[in-house]
Amino acid sequence: MTLIVDAHEDIAWNILCYGRDYTRPVSVTRSLEAGKDIVADTGTAMLGLPEWLSGNVAVIFATLFSMPRRSRFISPYSRAYADPAEAFGIAMRQVDIYRRLADDGRFRLVTTQSDLDAVLASWTEESAERQIGLVLLMENADAIRKPDDIGRWFDEGLRIVGPAWEGTRYCGGTGEPGPLTDDGVRLLRTMQDFKLVLDTSHMAEEAFFQAVDGYEGPVIASHSNPRRYVDIDRNLSDDMIGALIGRDGVIGIVPFNTFLIPDWSRKRGDPKDATTLTTIVQHIDYVCQRAGDAKHVAIGSDFDGGFGMESTPAGIDTVADLVKVGEALRQVGYTPEDIEAVLSGNWLRILRQGLPGS
Repeated sequence: MTLIVDAHEDIAWNILCYGRDYTRPVSVTRSLEAGKDIVADTGTAMLGLPEWLSGNVAVIFATLFSMPRRSRFISPYSRAYADPAEAFGIAMRQVDIYRRLADDGRFRLVTTQSDLDAVLASWTEESAERQIGLVLLMENADAIRKPDDIGRWFDEGLRIVGPAWEGTRYCGGTGEPGPLTDDGVRLLRTMQDFKLVLDTSHMAEEAFFQAVDGYEGPVIASHSNPRRYVDIDRNLSDDMIGALIGRDGVIGIVPFNTFLIPDWSRKRGDPKDATTLTTIVQHIDYVCQRAGDAKHVAIGSDFDGGFGMESTPAGIDTVADLVKVGEALRQVGYTPEDIEAVLSGNWLRILRQGLPGS
């Protein structure tokens, strides 16, 4: 069985802001939201427990996300912050959501390699009930009130930190260029002490290179695509891709039409089938060709992360369809070993590097 590790899902944010119950099937969420402005705001839901299980999604990098009140993406549903204290509160509410999911027994917070082993074993032992592992990833580090708070967040289970979303107190970000701030330098130094994984997605290019050049722990881009196909600062230039490859990092490809092909817009009514599984493979293959192997690319779906089913390629309806990426790779000549690396193995390697043993 080929498992999926998905490096980016905003599960708690959706529960907090939209009241979604992700223990339900996707079909139930869609039925409850039909005709409501939730769908106009964030798109048609793609996540649900039955779909994670049927799609062999064994491990998810589950985000702690906070949105600044100044953001152009803010909506009436958003839980937004004006200062670090408010960002901290929003993120801590999401930690509580993940803990409640873990109490269910079908989810497990992954904070150690032993936790990861237990989750993976549940997918191989016939007698075990399959568990979905949740690795906490902070997207936008403004919730870290000061760099010295990293120890507190580590104790809460945080294992991956993305300093940026838009610009933050720590660095420039999407749409807001800039370097690491002095606090950003201190944040990375403190993260190193706890061997946290650094997520460079959303970091402005200047800050990105400072971080990749200086950070000694594992470095990834959890959900970023090659800029070669869509020339926006949210995507990675060839030099950025090369820098991550040089650090043995991994890049999670996002199956979001806006990041896959130029000038695609849901608001304009552009069709879902403007992209296909082949388009996703094109982005994966681009990283593989730059690297000379399949060791540095994977999936970071960002499903339900401000877009929904109508904004994803033809053939992708729910998260269960991520397994189709493997077949699409096989059809263009990728080996079973390479396919397994892309779908799960590369992220598992990063987790083995970053998680404490027990």
